[in-house]
Amino acid sequence: MATIEFKKKSISLDSFEENINIQKSKNEKLIEEFSKWLESKKLSKKTIEKHLYNSDFYINEFLLYYESQEPKDGMEYIDGFLGDFFIRKCMWSSKATIKENATSLKKFYQFMSEIGKVSKEDYKEFVEGISDSMEFYLDSYDMMMGVDF
Repeated sequence: MATIEFKKKSISLDSFEENINIQKSKNEKLIEEFSKWLESKKLSKKTIEKHLYNSDFYINEFLLYYESQEPKDGMEYIDGFLGDFFIRKCMWSSKATIKENATSLKKFYQFMSEIGKVSKEDYKEFVEGISDSMEFYLDSYDMMMGVDF
């Protein structure tokens, strides 16, 4: 049976897949709660769908498969996502979609803060970090896409 080195311990591939499926189920419930929260904010259906898609992609693709983290621990990985992974791995990435993802993830972690899954202070630092790093994310896009400065 294949094993995977995971956070300094070996687990079987079956166990790894089981853990992924359990977390995906938890994430699905979290996204459902987030959807209701967004609806309570009186956002348009199109805006809600965009925030849900972007947040789902972040927690179920990037955090789950690339960082092996739960959403509550995902704020510290935002630079790697917006400034690298999203640009390199997502064919639909653009400066506009980087900004859209930043907005969606700010909303998602605002929701997480309001339901007590992340601290208000950590959320505040997260938002400030995105604002402070946005130029870096956009410059990274230009560099990776070969745009002349």
